[in-house]
Amino acid sequence: MGIYGSLTISAARQNLRQLSIIRNIALGGQLFALLFFSQIQDIGLPVTTLSIVLALYGLVIVTTWWRSFQSPAITELEFFSHLLLDILFFTALLYFSGGASNPFVSYYLVPISIAATTLPLRYTWSIALLSLGAYSWLLVNYLPIPALSPALEQGDHHDSSNNLHILGMWCNFVVSALLITYFVTRMASTLKEQEIKLAQQREDQLRDEQVIGIGTLAAGTAHELGTPLNTMKILVDEMRDEIQDEKSDFDEDLSILQQQIEQCRTTLKQLVVTAEASTDGLEIKPIREYFGKLLERWQVMRPKIQANIHYSDNLPEGNTCFHSTIAQSLTNLLNNAADASPERIEVALSWDTKIVELSIRDYGEGITPKQRETLGKPFNSEKPDGMGLGLFLTQASINRYGGEVTIRPASGRGTLTQVLLPLTNDLEVPLP
Repeated sequence: MGIYGSLTISAARQNLRQLSIIRNIALGGQLFALLFFSQIQDIGLPVTTLSIVLALYGLVIVTTWWRSFQSPAITELEFFSHLLLDILFFTALLYFSGGASNPFVSYYLVPISIAATTLPLRYTWSIALLSLGAYSWLLVNYLPIPALSPALEQGDHHDSSNNLHILGMWCNFVVSALLITYFVTRMASTLKEQEIKLAQQREDQLRDEQVIGIGTLAAGTAHELGTPLNTMKILVDEMRDEIQDEKSDFDEDLSILQQQIEQCRTTLKQLVVTAEASTDGLEIKPIREYFGKLLERWQVMRPKIQANIHYSDNLPEGNTCFHSTIAQSLTNLLNNAADASPERIEVALSWDTKIVELSIRDYGEGITPKQRETLGKPFNSEKPDGMGLGLFLTQASINRYGGEVTIRPASGRGTLTQVLLPLTNDLEVPLP
């Protein structure tokens, strides 16, 4: 689960606790009003019935507060159901206390406002329409309280629904509900998008700092390894000179060792060249040639892998250039697939004038739920001799130049890795 997912769950719990506090305030206000208008200034309220409704509401508040501390995740649908309970209880209170003529009827705007700031648009509109429906229903269905309706004091019950003041309040509620639902929802959505972008920027900044740290460490390590490799090369050359007239298995082993040492020296030199490379030194090549040579070099490195390479039909001809780290990143992804599926892998290539897509399909054991949580994080590897940096650096390099890496379980068995790379003739290196 990512950072934003954790923040969402935490926010849902906090919102439910805030809702409990709002309910407590509303319950306190209703209890005070019930005591005042029944003991100090009696206006004929059904005290027993209202007390039962408020007692049930209090039980809901206690249950909600307890629920906010329990382990199951609080979903949007659950939070929506809590707001529906508020509308239900508030409608019951208003039904027994004058209906739409009750001055507290505007409290319907509270659940609408809460929904607009915490829930998706479909839930917000549902709350708004249900609140409007409840308000409209209370215009004609309620227990009359003469003190709250001037028309009733004159003995005309039916005239209360046509009271201009009450109808004006209803119209004002409709306008307010629509404005809150539309504009507050949009503003809340904008704030959420900004929070997501800020969280992503923090993750990108942390990743870049880690990449810089790893790059610095790699440069220092390359410098330190140069001396022992040169010493080993000299010793191996001397040993081969001493036994040059003898044809033995030892001579063959020394030859292999010499090749491996030379490969290590070449790799270190390439590391330095890559670190010093700039866009001025990049060569523009045809797209097909670039990927053809890349896959050819990889197949030389992994000759025992049965790789089925497929190019899409009717591919356009075009030129492009990629930073040298892109080739290393793609090679690393191919090696990961080969390690997971030594028998065979499938590689598919397609491109248009703007983007190239590389798909790598292996038939290994696939990705476990635990691996998906830590996928792409540094210093985390399932391989016995792995350093846990390959996939992290691969994603960082491809993302740095505008690309995208997606790794997901393949249908049936194995893993599907998809890489999207923008095509350009003028590579822009992002600022650090």
